[in-house]
Amino acid sequence: MSTSEAPEPQAEPDADPGAGAASGDRALLHPLLADDPPSVGGRWLDARVAASPSGVAFTAHDDHNTPALLVMLSEGASADAAAVDRFAGTVNKMHIDTVLARGGRGQGEGRLGHTFAPGPATPAAPDERPNAPWVALAFDGSSRAVDEAERVLAEVDLSWLPQQGRPAGPDYRLPWIDKVAPGLSRPWPLPWPGRGDRAGWGTLLLSWLIMMLLMALAILVAILLFQAAPPQSPPPPVPTESTESPPPSPDSASPSPDTASPSPDSASPSPDSASPSPQSGSPEPSPSGSPGGSPSPNSRL
Repeated sequence: MSTSEAPEPQAEPDADPGAGAASGDRALLHPLLADDPPSVGGRWLDARVAASPSGVAFTAHDDHNTPALLVMLSEGASADAAAVDRFAGTVNKMHIDTVLARGGRGQGEGRLGHTFAPGPATPAAPDERPNAPWVALAFDGSSRAVDEAERVLAEVDLSWLPQQGRPAGPDYRLPWIDKVAPGLSRPWPLPWPGRGDRAGWGTLLLSWLIMMLLMALAILVAILLFQAAPPQSPPPPVPTESTESPPPSPDSASPSPDTASPSPDSASPSPDSASPSPQSGSPEPSPSGSPGGSPSPNSRL
């Protein structure tokens, strides 16, 4: 009877999606490039995990923070109908639970055509080219999912094919092999403004506290500046010739008693003013009396 221990049962590859990630076999992430779109098919791109002449694989998440591995064809592969067909055929052979969604050119048919997501209707653009084919795969953070994405891209650019026969003559080269930029994608609605899934509550609270601190500091600086400034009186008015008037005299400042109240003489007419004065041009009365004149007292003598 053998005393050797029985071999341990091997775990199924798909038994625990997080087994690879928990054991430290994590996928290696790379930062996004300037040519990478911000979102594809309603999923926000987070980082690059693989790249080849036929396309790029990204880590992404949706509005519910569900992780996914998004594989998107390059600009050159998207323009080749044969490459698009190879990509669609490779996706249709995958497990139904692996493919979360797909979209782009030529991805609405086949066994997994029901996962096609047309996306929102974008406005008419001058560029009439269709969107690049893409597929969102289930992602557990392990490198096994990245290997699956690299296999899909290798199926498109035929890099998995072994050398057929002995090399003779010029080697075959795909005409679009140099166009490695990500394919055309039209995100709608636009990612700015309205994108609020990048910051958590902690980041928002910290930014709000920093803003309030800066406002309090600005108010304190303004108060100190106004307190340190000396009080300033307005300048005296500059006199001009048109508005300059002589100073009032003491006599005109206070009214005299004669002008304050009317005198009795001015209120009632005087006898002299009633009768014509000698100097007003009337004939001077003669001693003997004249017609129109009154007899003088000396005439009786």
